[in-house]
Amino acid sequence: MHERLIEHLGLPGAVTATFVTGGDVNEAYELVDGNHQHYFLLVQPGYGADFYQAEIAGLRLFQKYAINAPQVLANGEYHGDAYLLLSYIDTGVGSQRDLGRLVAHLHQHNNPTGKFGFDYPYRGTTISFTNTWTTSWEELFVDQRLLSLGAKLQRSGFWKPADYQLFMRAVAVIRQSLQAHLSQPALCHGDLWIGNVMFDQAGQPALIDPSPLYGDREFDIGITQVFGGFEPEFYAGYNEVFPLEPGAEDRLEFYRLYLLMIHLNKFGTTYYNAVNASLHRVIAHEKED
Repeated sequence: MHERLIEHLGLPGAVTATFVTGGDVNEAYELVDGNHQHYFLLVQPGYGADFYQAEIAGLRLFQKYAINAPQVLANGEYHGDAYLLLSYIDTGVGSQRDLGRLVAHLHQHNNPTGKFGFDYPYRGTTISFTNTWTTSWEELFVDQRLLSLGAKLQRSGFWKPADYQLFMRAVAVIRQSLQAHLSQPALCHGDLWIGNVMFDQAGQPALIDPSPLYGDREFDIGITQVFGGFEPEFYAGYNEVFPLEPGAEDRLEFYRLYLLMIHLNKFGTTYYNAVNASLHRVIAHEKED
């Protein structure tokens, strides 16, 4: 339970810690200090403090743009383990339409430089991406992410040569589609599945655990569609504020494919059939483009 780390934080009074389940990257704890103040503590064993650089930067951008999210209280490394101390948000019930509006407001903040990427890399426990700044979304999404994932899946043995050939056909379709689409570098959450959204006790939606980047906003929306939990009201609220552009439904498959490939890499062959089906949905547009 990282008793010495909790002592290191210097919170007032006797501190109790409760392990929180639900994540697959960090160890997480709810802390309560002697003044009955609650905190949220993330720990990543074996990593330095910079493991949380991107998340911290994302949360601070959320604060800047009035996006409801936890506040960063402390970050560091203790005896070889990275930690991040956040304010605690008590869970409540709210409207998915309001959640859609919140995400739309997030996506209305474009990078003023016009570039895609982020100051810090995406760091996972099984794969990382550089987020190197680029002038095109195609370069960031395809070259830095998809091709890196595809090569890793081939090296790991999850894909045979025929699978990789299918993937490269899909990549060609994705490139052609993105070259015809005017992407804008919107501030994206970067990992917008249902476990990374919540409602506070006032019923207001909040975003947690960002893996931020400036990218095409359809990236976030596609990810919402992989594991469910986002209701039609979410998409209705989003489109009230910031309607998706024509052709979005076809392009969203690119980002569903990306997330499924992430999970194939992380969890193995359980996701093979889902990835294969997504690849076939992408290449179904070969003759149309």
